[in-house]
Amino acid sequence: MYSDSDGEAAVRLARDTLDAFVQRRARQAFTLPAVFQQKAGAFVTVNRHPTGDLRGCIGYPNPFFTLEETLVRSAEGAAEDPRFPPLREVELAGVVVEVSLLTPPKVLEAKRPRDLPAMVQVGRDGLVAAKGRSRGVLLPQVPVEWGWDAEEFLSQVCGKAGLAPEAWLDGETLIYTFEGFLFTEREPRGDVVRRDLGTEHARH
Repeated sequence: MYSDSDGEAAVRLARDTLDAFVQRRARQAFTLPAVFQQKAGAFVTVNRHPTGDLRGCIGYPNPFFTLEETLVRSAEGAAEDPRFPPLREVELAGVVVEVSLLTPPKVLEAKRPRDLPAMVQVGRDGLVAAKGRSRGVLLPQVPVEWGWDAEEFLSQVCGKAGLAPEAWLDGETLIYTFEGFLFTEREPRGDVVRRDLGTEHARH
């Protein structure tokens, strides 16, 4: 759905937005592919380099804004992820930026809740759990990085929503899946590469 050049443009845009926001300067002007004017969901993740420790991750799973606006909002949000202190300028040279470009979430329709794990493919799918006003999102890379199977992934996304881990079994919790196309800097402000989660998952 997204080419390598799309992914590189997305990471470059997110990186410049992050730097500009923290440095309190104007963003650079980018000539972006036409797909960036279509509405799409995306997340921007900031990780410490080389440890890979999370430093911030904000995004929008649903296509509310154009991809360009989604990435700008997400990158600025990742600099002030409420789980962490605000990102400081001195840290910028020690973090890598990763972008997840998402397909629209689709609800999983199972005859029985017990069938849901068989419908979730780790290494491809991200999950959304929703019940009432409670909502949680986990990106496709999360279960791969933590070594979860599909059932654990379902339990964890329910926990992210503030629900009981077994809430996916109650028949009232809606579970959505989406796919993510991941692109990341190899090193701070370095080359951009596509992550192949299927291959990463197979190594575990």
